[in-house]
Amino acid sequence: MLWTLILRYVKPAWPLIVGVIVFQAAQSIASLLLPTLNADIIDKGVVTGDIGYIWSTGALMLAISAVQVVCSIVAVYFGSKLAMGMGRDLRAALFKRVVAFSQKEVGEFGAPSLITRNTNDVQQVQMLVQVTGTLMVSAPMLAIGGVIMAIRQDVGLSWLMAVSVPILLVIVVLVIVRMVPAFQQMQERIDRINQIMREQLTGIRVIRAFVREREERARFDAASMGVAETGIRTGNLMALMFPAIMLVMNVSSIAVIWFGGIQVQDGQTEIGTLFAFLQYIMQVLMGVMMAAFMFIMIPRASVCADRIGAVLDTEVSVLAPAEPVHAGIRGGEIVFDDVTFSYPGAEQPVLRSISLRVAPGTTTAIIGSTGSGKSTLIGLVPRLFDVTEGAVRVDGADVRALDPDELWARIGLVPQRAFLFSGTIASNLRYGKDGATEEEMWRALEIAQAREFVERMPGGLQASIAQGGTNVSGGQRQRLAIARALMKRPEIYIFDDSFSALDVATDAALRRALSHHVPHSTRLIVAQRVSTIREADQIVVLDHGDVVGLGTHGELLGTCETYREIVESQESVEASA
Repeated sequence: MLWTLILRYVKPAWPLIVGVIVFQAAQSIASLLLPTLNADIIDKGVVTGDIGYIWSTGALMLAISAVQVVCSIVAVYFGSKLAMGMGRDLRAALFKRVVAFSQKEVGEFGAPSLITRNTNDVQQVQMLVQVTGTLMVSAPMLAIGGVIMAIRQDVGLSWLMAVSVPILLVIVVLVIVRMVPAFQQMQERIDRINQIMREQLTGIRVIRAFVREREERARFDAASMGVAETGIRTGNLMALMFPAIMLVMNVSSIAVIWFGGIQVQDGQTEIGTLFAFLQYIMQVLMGVMMAAFMFIMIPRASVCADRIGAVLDTEVSVLAPAEPVHAGIRGGEIVFDDVTFSYPGAEQPVLRSISLRVAPGTTTAIIGSTGSGKSTLIGLVPRLFDVTEGAVRVDGADVRALDPDELWARIGLVPQRAFLFSGTIASNLRYGKDGATEEEMWRALEIAQAREFVERMPGGLQASIAQGGTNVSGGQRQRLAIARALMKRPEIYIFDDSFSALDVATDAALRRALSHHVPHSTRLIVAQRVSTIREADQIVVLDHGDVVGLGTHGELLGTCETYREIVESQESVEASA
C-alpha cells in the first residue's frame, strides 16, 4: 500500500521528480570525483613538488564542490516541494473521503483514529517521501559509484568492502525486523491518547462535576506511558543501530590504513591512492548508512500508509445515485414505506416494517422510550443511513434516487446534540444561508427565541462562539442551532429532541413561532416531553422499533397503552414536583 499510495500522489508531480534525480545525480558525481582529484594532488603535486598542478587541481576541486553544494540545495528544495505537495493532496483526499462517510463509516473508524490518520500518519508518509527524494539517488550512487572508483584506485584492498558492507546490511535488517511491530503499536497508542484527550476536553465539565480529575489524569498518564514505552523501545533499537554502523565504519577505516600502509611501505601503491581509497570506502559505507536511515522510516510509514489506505479504500455506504432523479412538486411530503433498518452486525433490526405518511405542512411528532429507534427513523430522511428494506420517499421520490444536494437543500436538520462551529453567531447562522443579511439573521433568531440573549452578548451577531458552542448554555446552543436551520427556509424541518434543553415556556413560545412563521413547512419532531408534542397533527409512538400508536394526543390516550403510560408518568412527576 505504501508504494501504491506514493505513486498515486507523487506521479502528477513528475517534473519535480526529474529535477530531484538530475540534481542528486549531479551532486553524487561531484562527490565521487573529489577523492580522485585529491589523490592526484598528493601523488602528482605534493610528492613531485609541482605547485602549479596543486593550484590548478585545487581550483577544479573548489569549482566541483561549489557545483555539488548548489545541486544539493536545489535537489533538497525540489524534494521538499514534492513531499509537501504530496502531503497536501493526501490530506485533501482523506478529508474529502471522511466528509463523504455516513455515520456507519465514522463509527467504524472512530473520530480520534480518523484525526490521527489525517495528521500523524500523513506526516510519516510525507517525511519518507522527503527523505527518499533526498537519498534515493545519492545513496545508491555513492555506494555503487564508490565501489567502482575504489576498485579503480586499488583492487588489492577491495576485499575490505566485501566484508564491511554485508555486516552493515545484516545490522540494518535485524533492526528493521524488530521495529515493524513496534511502529504498528505506536500508531495504535497514538490513536488511544488522541481519544482520551478528546474525551477529556469535551467532557471537562462532567469530570469536574464528579471530581474525577485524579482518575482521568491517571488514565491519560497510562496512555501516555504506553506511547513513551513504545517510543523508548524503538529509540533503543535506533540507538543500537547507529553506533554499530559507526563501529563498522571506523574498523573499516583502520583496516584500510593498516593494510594500505603495508602496501605503501612495499611500494605497491601510492599514498594519494590510499587516501582516495579510504575516502571511497567511507562514501560506500555512508551510502549504505543513508539507505539504512531511509529503510528505518519505511516500516512506520508503511504502517501509516496501510491505515490511510484503509480509509481511502472504504466504500461509502450512502452513495449518490449514478443518474439522480428530480422530485416534482416541492411540498415536503414524507412517506415511510414498510421501512426496516438494521445496523451492521446487529442481531435485531432497530426499526421493523414501519409505514407512515407525513403530510405537507403538518407537524408529526415521534415519542418513545430510550432506544426505541426515534433518532434512527428520522435519520433515514436526510440519508444519514440507508434503509435495509423498504423505502423513504420525499415528495414521491425515493431519497436514494435523489441528488444528495437537492435532498439536503429541502431539509433543515437540528440534531440531538446541537453543534456550533468556532467563529461568530453570524458565521454559524450563515451555514444555513450563505450571504444572509443581518435582518434575515435577526428574524431567524427571533423565531428561535434567541434574539433576546444574542442582543445581550457583547457584539451581538458578531459575538464569539467557541468550538462546539461551549461558551453558551445548552438551551442557547439549541436555539442557535434551530435559528441556523431556519435560515435555509426548507420544505422540511427535522428536530431531533431539539427542545429538551428549553424550559416549558420557551418551548411553547418557540413552537407557536414555528407554526406562525413557517406554516407551510413539514415539521418532524422527536421529543421526550409530552407537552412538546401535545398539539402535533399526528403522534407516532415507537416501542423497540415498532409503531405501537399513531394518532393525535386525544386519540392515543384512548387507544395506546404505551403512550398513556408515558403521559401518566410525566404527569405524576410534575405533580410530585
